[in-house]
Amino acid sequence: MEIEKVKCLIIGSGPAGYTAAIYASRAGLAPVLYQGLQPGGQLTITNDVENYPGYPEGVMGPEMMEDFKKQAERFGTDVRYGIATSVDFSSQPHRVVIDDQKTIEADAVIISTGASAKWLGLESESRLNGNGVSACAVCDGFFYRGQDVVIVGAGDTAAEEATYLSNLCSKVYMLVRRDEMRASTIMQERVKKTKNIEVLWNTVTDEILGKDTVEAVRVKNVVTGELREIPAKGFFVAIGHEPNSGIFKEYLNLDENGYIRTIPGTAKTNIDGV
Repeated sequence: MEIEKVKCLIIGSGPAGYTAAIYASRAGLAPVLYQGLQPGGQLTITNDVENYPGYPEGVMGPEMMEDFKKQAERFGTDVRYGIATSVDFSSQPHRVVIDDQKTIEADAVIISTGASAKWLGLESESRLNGNGVSACAVCDGFFYRGQDVVIVGAGDTAAEEATYLSNLCSKVYMLVRRDEMRASTIMQERVKKTKNIEVLWNTVTDEILGKDTVEAVRVKNVVTGELREIPAKGFFVAIGHEPNSGIFKEYLNLDENGYIRTIPGTAKTNIDGV
């Protein structure tokens, strides 16, 4: 297996990865950055970004990440395609295998692999992602102002996003699989008191309807088996996120949800140089 030695290796290419690259480059560390499975991170599946400073007219998520990339490259970051498939942090230098084919030996490793939104797994959900389907109400809710939308989820995030959407949309249908929510009591009460949020209990998504954009959502009552079509322009998934930390669990301390623990007040892990 080919071996390459570098001073600083950055794994991941979302906003955090490119920010790390800009600072590491300016510090003279000649960082090498591997973009990972989703170059640009979750912002690449976001439409207009209007709440980030420096873009007075807003910017498309993929375009914004291309700007981040160019800025990192301007200072000397070596940006590469590739996925980190395994690591060995047992000794210095740290070893990271890329695409099961090449080993990078790095004095320092910056992990910026982020998290991935959990999805339902429907074909229509994947096909219409970015065209009515979103995993971020705060990012994309504005585009459905005055329209009807559907949100899936029963936890605090879903309740918070449903409440946020209720301030923008005419009607918010909230699909809850069981006959109760997992959200905290205060968040549940907030949802129940919001007049334009309708909670559909014991209800799951059967299909998202629409050729090029979301036009309706077909839902199913898991108790009665009844199918129903809800006209809607937006479909939001709020069933949680999964940290992309699996390859590090042998070496790094993770919390109960799989997120990497750091030394308080720093970005350091339990392994020196990571």
